[in-house]
Amino acid sequence: MQFLKTLFWVAFAVILVLFASINWNAVTIKLWGGLEADAKLPILILAAFLLGFLPMLVVHRARLWTLKRRLEMHERQGVVVQSAPPVASPPATEERTATDSTVWPKS
Repeated sequence: MQFLKTLFWVAFAVILVLFASINWNAVTIKLWGGLEADAKLPILILAAFLLGFLPMLVVHRARLWTLKRRLEMHERQGVVVQSAPPVASPPATEERTATDSTVWPKS
């Protein structure tokens, strides 16, 4: 499984490098007040991705931190945290044996 994950990431990196090398063109970005900025297209795409990804990563990590603190607080107080209710064992059944041609005799 680790091999497939590594293979996926290598293929993804190769595709990104090919995309960046083919599209290494200058793009003009019109800003406010008549300002213009020139940027390479792959750099612009990476910046847009990070602009959307980083805030969500910060929110996710903050939520995990909060949940870990709450879990540690409950553990210190002695509250039992169960992930799932216990499973009841099935009732014991008596063994049936065939007495004639039928497999399950009528009760």
